[in-house]
Amino acid sequence: MNYEELLAFAGRNPMLSTALVGLTVALVATEIARLFRGYKSLKPAELTLLINNGGAVVLDLSASADFEKGHIAGSRNVLPSQANASHKLLANARQSPVVLVCRSGVTSHSTAKALKKQGFEQVHVLEGGVMAWQAADLPLVKGRA
Repeated sequence: MNYEELLAFAGRNPMLSTALVGLTVALVATEIARLFRGYKSLKPAELTLLINNGGAVVLDLSASADFEKGHIAGSRNVLPSQANASHKLLANARQSPVVLVCRSGVTSHSTAKALKKQGFEQVHVLEGGVMAWQAADLPLVKGRA
């Protein structure tokens, strides 16, 4: 397909052409925003490696009742509004990897942005949250930590 054929197609199909341009711009903008957001999404296997290498602070942002039903071993339950530099679990963790976990992976992003603004260097979010952890057949611990 050459340039003239592409222009002819666009002229005959303006709605399809507009949709293609819109989707392309949206994809590019999303990827650029992801690169510059300051924190990294982790898959369950990547989180396992980070935990096994030691030093990771894993915060579960779930409600207490959900946390008690099942959480990642070693994680601590903290409400999103409490996850800040003054919290006792985070007071000395500015240089340590901090991993935020919630039930579905959605709630963690706003807390990750806030921690980055407060000077935390290694902020991570478990992509898909506890549901992704379970889908990867990884164990959960019940009760309080």
